[in-house]
Amino acid sequence: MNHFLDIYKTDPAALRGMIDQAGQMKQARLGRPKGAPDDDQPLAGRMVALIFEKPSTRTRVSFDVGVRQMGGQTMVLSGSDMQLGHGETIADTARVLSRYVDLIMIRTFDETVLTEMAEYASVPVINGLTDRTHPCQIMADILTYEEHRGPIAGKKVVWCGDGNNVCASFLHAAGQFGFDLTFTGPAQLDPEEEFVGMARKAGSTVVIERDAKKAVEGADLVVADTWVSMHDSQSSKERRHNLLRPYQVNPELMKYAKPDALFMHCLPAHREEEVTSEVMDGPQSVIFDEAENRLHAQKAVMRWCLGV
Repeated sequence: MNHFLDIYKTDPAALRGMIDQAGQMKQARLGRPKGAPDDDQPLAGRMVALIFEKPSTRTRVSFDVGVRQMGGQTMVLSGSDMQLGHGETIADTARVLSRYVDLIMIRTFDETVLTEMAEYASVPVINGLTDRTHPCQIMADILTYEEHRGPIAGKKVVWCGDGNNVCASFLHAAGQFGFDLTFTGPAQLDPEEEFVGMARKAGSTVVIERDAKKAVEGADLVVADTWVSMHDSQSSKERRHNLLRPYQVNPELMKYAKPDALFMHCLPAHREEEVTSEVMDGPQSVIFDEAENRLHAQKAVMRWCLGV
């Protein structure tokens, strides 16, 4: 049984197969109405549970649409619907859901909720996001880079800002896909040393550079993410803005990257904070291709999980 919990836990050959299949499925849909089913219906007769302890736009819509395009059905459950881990244990919830559905996607806060769900479920479990990692997003990002610029192996990716869960999964991907990553941001928000070590052990060059302009020199891809969470207090937001202001991605900073460098952001973005509108809407930005590719990448992940 194939769980998709983190990029570093998945074989590089399997990851490459998912990216390639995602691209093929995307090409096969060109010119078709968005609501039209795929010619191939590998999820016909399958039920997928989509669990959201944490609110979502892209994850919810992309998984729901992806399942439907492949012929399956979805059951969308919120944290309040389930009271996950409050009353009934996560282990028992996993056992019960496994009797009803063929696949579970969960978007949650605490990583231990995900890992316990996977430990006790008898169907595959997909990590739709935790506070620690976000592997589905990075699969979409790899797909997006490669459809614009070819293989990402050997390229320089620069992460600007907070070493958060998306940055963590980029570090995992660096080791598995063979690219290098430079982190530029304040020391207080460095990525986890464990994940930096993983990428380096896998053969990737990982650099921590405080000077954003120096960090971006020669970059093939520049990536940013929001500086604040919806759960941060006002005082916390102000502190983070003060820390992160030198790492805003703007036209001046992008001049230090390669002329054909791409810009990515997983969205939602706070325009004029972590990135300016001029960059987001500019010729180097592929943010909306990136958002669309969540659909195609996750379809390939689900097929791999189910072996179909």
